Amino acid sequence: MTKVAVTSRSFSRHEVLCGELQERYPDTRFNDEGLSLSGSGLIEFLQGCNKAIIGLEVFDHQTFAALPELKVIGKYGVGLDMIDLDAMRAGGVKLGWAGGVNRRSVSELVISFAIGLLRHVPAAQAEVRAGTWQQLIGRELTGKTFGIIGCGHVGKDVVKLLKPFGCKLLANDIKSFPDFYAAHNVRAVDIATLLEQSDVVSIHTPLDSSTRNILSAERLQLMRKDAVLINAARGGLVDEVALKSMLQEGRLGAAGFDVFHIEPPEDPELLELPNFLATPHIGGSSEEAILAMGRAAIVGLDDFGDPLEVAQS
Repeated sequence: MTKVAVTSRSFSRHEVLCGELQERYPDTRFNDEGLSLSGSGLIEFLQGCNKAIIGLEVFDHQTFAALPELKVIGKYGVGLDMIDLDAMRAGGVKLGWAGGVNRRSVSELVISFAIGLLRHVPAAQAEVRAGTWQQLIGRELTGKTFGIIGCGHVGKDVVKLLKPFGCKLLANDIKSFPDFYAAHNVRAVDIATLLEQSDVVSIHTPLDSSTRNILSAERLQLMRKDAVLINAARGGLVDEVALKSMLQEGRLGAAGFDVFHIEPPEDPELLELPNFLATPHIGGSSEEAILAMGRAAIVGLDDFGDPLEVAQS
């Protein structure tokens, strides 16, 4: 009998997903204790299992080498940066994964960030709570120039949600999407032009060696002083130290981050800035997205392929 293990804590707490998985695989081991599994603890939990559903756990060469019986991983969530895909292929482990299943959940959060920061909602709330009652004059999203770095699943969905706002849309991506850009009046530009011209910049790239610190201190300097920066993609894409200095000194209007280089974030000065909005990595955590990601992971236990090829699909 095929043995399945679920390392993800949130999947293991979800009654509907657990029930649907057990219908297919009755002999399933869940992370019922809510353990943060890593290293030897992760290996021990997966011993003897042929298939696994994983979340944010790190799978490196050592992990795959220690689990020769593991043949298939169903990925719960869209990020693959925690998996050494080369080591996975070398170990003969297949990957079941579907990109973009949480796109609407993330893109709606991005729009809420953009509106909230343009209208100074975090600062206004802080003032009201402190007993101050004064109107803060903000700006509308309508008609603004909106720059999207990374126009994949989420980036494209942000474009669609922005249609009623009549924004001028700029995009930067290593891939070309001429048909999509033409259909939605998106102008493809280099990253410097995007940063220089955008009122709002939202980043939607994966985290890898080519994108780490893609918004360096030097690139952040290109942004307009009243611009808004949003990161609901991955921590590590933005130089957070430089970002804090720019927000403190008025060299950047505002920023909203759902993800951080270290989570939970360890810089209270950044978190307490009135022009900074932080959420605890909730972009893909709507009820609808959780079900979609969980069901995609379940399907991935039976519909899988070479990890490097699947990751490029």
